Amino acid sequence: QVQLVESGGGLVQAGGSLRLSCVASGRTFSNYAMGWFRQAPGKEREFVAGISWNGGMTKHADSVEGRFTISRDNAKNTVYLPMNSLKPEDTAVYYCAADYRGSYYLKLAFVDYWGQGTQVTVSS
Repeated sequence: QVQLVESGGGLVQAGGSLRLSCVASGRTFSNYAMGWFRQAPGKEREFVAGISWNGGMTKHADSVEGRFTISRDNAKNTVYLPMNSLKPEDTAVYYCAADYRGSYYLKLAFVDYWGQGTQVTVSS
């Protein structure tokens, strides 16, 4: 079992910044590709960003490219998502995800573990 605990969400004005963090425990963190998904009210959960086990490869959704940058620190069992130039359409619950020996372009169906989610609200 892997436990994922997100933090860093909140309310911010458009154009502002937040940094999400996700701390993992329970298994060898470096065995997992990690990522972030988000789900807005009435919408399906969607991929935001993913990172390979060693941080060497990353992928970001087109909608966040250039504004969000995923990273990880395996010594701290933590994955980060700094979010800049936030827009109202970024409002959603953000979920940390772990895919055992998976790829950096995480697929929803292959995620093995999810965090509980953290709310991000961007006001206009």
